[in-house]
Amino acid sequence: MITPRADLVALRDSWRARGLRLVLTNGVFDLLHAGHVGYLQQARALGDLLVVALNSDASVRAIKGPLRPLTPEADRAALLAALRCVDYVMVFAEPTAEGVVTALRPEVYVKGGDYALGEGGPPDMERLPEARAVLAYGGEVRLLPYAAGRSTSELIRLIVERYR
Repeated sequence: MITPRADLVALRDSWRARGLRLVLTNGVFDLLHAGHVGYLQQARALGDLLVVALNSDASVRAIKGPLRPLTPEADRAALLAALRCVDYVMVFAEPTAEGVVTALRPEVYVKGGDYALGEGGPPDMERLPEARAVLAYGGEVRLLPYAAGRSTSELIRLIVERYR
C-alpha cells in the first residue's frame, strides 16, 4: 500500500500500542530484481511490518546523477507495494531517510551489507546517517548480506554491453 508519511506516522502509534515490531528500509529500487526481493524478504522477517521508504525521482537524480532513475517513482512504488513482504511504501524527497527514521522510529532499520565498514563490520556512519538516528533512540540497525552480482548497476552494465 502506497501511503504518505503523515499517514504512516498516525498509524505508528496504533502499531506500537499493539506491540508490533516495525522494520524500515529505504532506497531507490530502480529496475527491481531478485537481489531486491531477497533483501526485502529478509528485512520483513525481522519484524511484524515492513515499510519501504522510496527515494523520489528528484532525490535519485541528486544522488545518482541525471540519467537515473530509469523507472519513475510511481512505477517503482507500485512494484514494491505489490510484493507480499512489503506492508507499506512511502516516497520521500530528501537525500537521506533521516527524517523518515525520526518520524517513524522503527524498532529495526535495515540496509545492505555494502553499507558496512568492511565485510561483516558495523555500519559506516558517514554513508549511513540514518543509523545514527536509529541508535540515538535505542533502535536496532541491521545490515543484511550483500547479494554479489545482483545490483541495478550490474543490470545496467549488462544491458548496455549486450545492446550496443
